[in-house]
Amino acid sequence: MELLEKISKLIEMYTEKNKKVAFAESCTGGYICHMITNISGSSEVFERGIVCYSNDSKEELLKVPHETLIKHGAVSEQVADKLCRGIRKISNVNVGIGITGIAGPTGGTAEKPVGLVYIGISTESIVNVYKYIIKKERIKFKKEVLKKVLVLLDDYIKI
Repeated sequence: MELLEKISKLIEMYTEKNKKVAFAESCTGGYICHMITNISGSSEVFERGIVCYSNDSKEELLKVPHETLIKHGAVSEQVADKLCRGIRKISNVNVGIGITGIAGPTGGTAEKPVGLVYIGISTESIVNVYKYIIKKERIKFKKEVLKKVLVLLDDYIKI
C-alpha cells in the first residue's frame, strides 16, 4: 500500500474512533505533519505539529528539561520520551509522537551515528520509545521514519 493510502486509512480509523494526534518533530523537520496534512480529512484527527529542531525550542515549547538535554543529548531516548509526553500534554490529544535523530550526512559520532532516530509514542495507557538506525540519505531517512510512525499509529488504533 502506498504511503498516502496508508495515511488516508489511518485518518479514517482515527476519525471513526474520535482520536486525535499531535507530533513533535526534530530531525524530520515537519515532514510527518506535511504528509499527514496532504490527506483531505486530516483536520479531524491532526491537532498540531511542532518542529523543535533546536534545543531551545525543545525546552521552551515542549518543556524538555535543560538537564536532560545536557546529560543525554538532544538525540536520546530520554528526549524522545519528553517530546512525546510534552506534545500530548500541551495538545490534549490521545496520541503524542516525538521524534529526534541524526538525519546526516554529518553530525554523527561513534555513540550516536548518522541514521540514529528515537521515536516516542505517548497514549492514555503507554509511553514507549523505539530506537532505529536508518542509513539512508536525508529525504529517504524521513520517509523511513514516517513509515515507522505509521506502524505505531496503526498499532495504537487497532487496540
